[in-house]
Amino acid sequence: MNIPDDLLYTDHDEWIRVDGSTITVGISDYAQDQLGELVHVELPEVGAELAAGDMACEVESVKAVAEVYAPVAGTIAAVNEALEDGAEVINEDPYGAWIFQLTVEGSVEGFLDAAAYRAKVS
Repeated sequence: MNIPDDLLYTDHDEWIRVDGSTITVGISDYAQDQLGELVHVELPEVGAELAAGDMACEVESVKAVAEVYAPVAGTIAAVNEALEDGAEVINEDPYGAWIFQLTVEGSVEGFLDAAAYRAKVS
């Protein structure tokens, strides 16, 4: 299982890449493996304001529908529109196939580092 050391992780199996006041969010390799073949991503609306823990979007697989949550409060700055035509790219490259970017209103802290996430999912 691939768990890059340069990312942060949530208890809901999202990964976070921090770039100043913007974070990029996707689902982890573990999450996509548990879901199976992804068939659809319901992307959030650009400009939507979310509180930490709000549902941002849903990913649908042949097995289940899973919610993806906003890890921190912020505004949706961008979505990966390529996922509308091919959600399966998340299965192929979960860390390259981000889902949304969020402009954050506060600090990004309290998340799992790669070692802690590895321990959680092992």
